[in-house]
Amino acid sequence: MQSYNTRLRKSSLPAPPSPSGWLDIHTHFFPPRPASEDEHLVAALRDAHFMVTSPPRFNPTELLAYGDRAGIAMQMLSNIPPTTAALRASTDFGLSVVQAHPRRFGLLAALPTDEPAEAVRNGVGLGDERLRVVWEDLNRREEVVFVHPDAYTRGRDGRPSALIDVAFDTARTITDMLYNRVFLKFPDIKWVFAHCGGAFPALSGRVALLGAESWVLNAKGVTREDLQEQMARIHVDTAAAAGTGVEPAIKMTGIHHVVYGADCGVPCSTEATIEENRRIVRNISEKVTGDGEFLGMNGFDLFPAAKMRVIGITSRDVGRQK
Repeated sequence: MQSYNTRLRKSSLPAPPSPSGWLDIHTHFFPPRPASEDEHLVAALRDAHFMVTSPPRFNPTELLAYGDRAGIAMQMLSNIPPTTAALRASTDFGLSVVQAHPRRFGLLAALPTDEPAEAVRNGVGLGDERLRVVWEDLNRREEVVFVHPDAYTRGRDGRPSALIDVAFDTARTITDMLYNRVFLKFPDIKWVFAHCGGAFPALSGRVALLGAESWVLNAKGVTREDLQEQMARIHVDTAAAAGTGVEPAIKMTGIHHVVYGADCGVPCSTEATIEENRRIVRNISEKVTGDGEFLGMNGFDLFPAAKMRVIGITSRDVGRQK
């Protein structure tokens, strides 16, 4: 069975009109929780070196209002709770939000990669062979996989991991996937890494230059050409890293593989920082393509079903036009 996204990619129908605003593929959400849990959550965040006094809460009305101000047509929601039961509940809640606002929100379904029988143990890297069954199914469906680091682990040096640790976690994850040929084995998955791919784009030239040398452990015999081909397949979003992350990412993977992400809904983001980052994205887009909207619209190529919803075309409408 093909997903709605896949059917639209393969359709020979005329191209639909463009949405009037950007697609943000990186917005966090949290299911409702009782106020009695707030104190515990604040303590947990402070233990992870977030200097917060109140916990984040998800407010769709506020997000919609921000989207109107910022020219964001749709926000893709994501959340990764620590247990499978919480993940299911979170996904159900996220779906209810999308159903209430189908033209403004999308949902990225979370996968419990620590339990591949359902979707292997906590801490298994994305290049691990035990996840093959997951990637095989997603590759068959030609799906988009959004990869986000855990920003709530205890930070190093007394600072929250969301500051710099996540960037290096992402770089290590991508590197491990390269050496395990994940991007070559599953070429029909569109992989999107948060925060401009972390530190990896800035290190990609070093990995390409040195990564296939004889002194590097390379059990699967990955060549320089393999490394470069895989890097070119990667997509990244712009969340919280555009100022120094977008241009190395463009050099590594091409401007069509850079999509807009805002990083709304978490303690490490404010409207001021999100807007500053968005202005940088617009300026780079204008500088590179002559179109300040280009990067903000790129995500619709990954999510054609989202584009259809934004402009008011449903899957039934597509079926009637065939």
